[in-house]
Amino acid sequence: MAIGILGATVMPHNLYLHSSIVQTRHVARDENSRRDAIQLSTLDTVVSLTLALLVNAAILALAASAFHANGHNHVTEIQDAYHLLDPLVGGTLASVLFGVELLAAGQSSTFTGTIAGQIVLEGFLNLEIPCWQRRLATRALALVPAFLGVLWLGDSGVGPLLVGSQVVLSLQLPFAIWPLLRLTRDRSVMGTIANGPWLKFSAWALLALISLANLWLLATLVL
Repeated sequence: MAIGILGATVMPHNLYLHSSIVQTRHVARDENSRRDAIQLSTLDTVVSLTLALLVNAAILALAASAFHANGHNHVTEIQDAYHLLDPLVGGTLASVLFGVELLAAGQSSTFTGTIAGQIVLEGFLNLEIPCWQRRLATRALALVPAFLGVLWLGDSGVGPLLVGSQVVLSLQLPFAIWPLLRLTRDRSVMGTIANGPWLKFSAWALLALISLANLWLLATLVL
């Protein structure tokens, strides 16, 4: 679960998305302007990831106080989580509100995935396709496997599929972080604003920690 939360919070495709957003900003070519731009981009990333961390922590704390602390230990799947709202709005309305919330969260997540896919297609493969075709393709690639998984596993498979998809995101993180660290430390690419010693050490240590956590999870699944 902890590794799934990491993958769902950071999401490897968002690294490409943030890198593209930085390039769309108009920055003067002098060194001071570039440093100011990097500082603002760093602040943007830190604030957004901190908010995501706080939201995830709040969800865990709220679920623990509403369910476990009150003896509702049977609530272990996402299809039962709407009972969290029962005391406020009643059982029927709670399920509807929770469904709308899940739909909104899914749309938000697939939106970032669609934009990141556009960036990869145009940047790495030099492919430019109409927006509606790209959205149709990415939605189909996201929805069809999930739909088939639910048909195969039933309602009880929704929770494991959700957690599994988040774990896959975490497994992909090292492959997105490694080239990013290689480029940002390279002075032939970054010049005088390349990563300093402490930032390089911290970043590579985090990469090693994420990789070890993923390897540990794979080892526990295999063994």
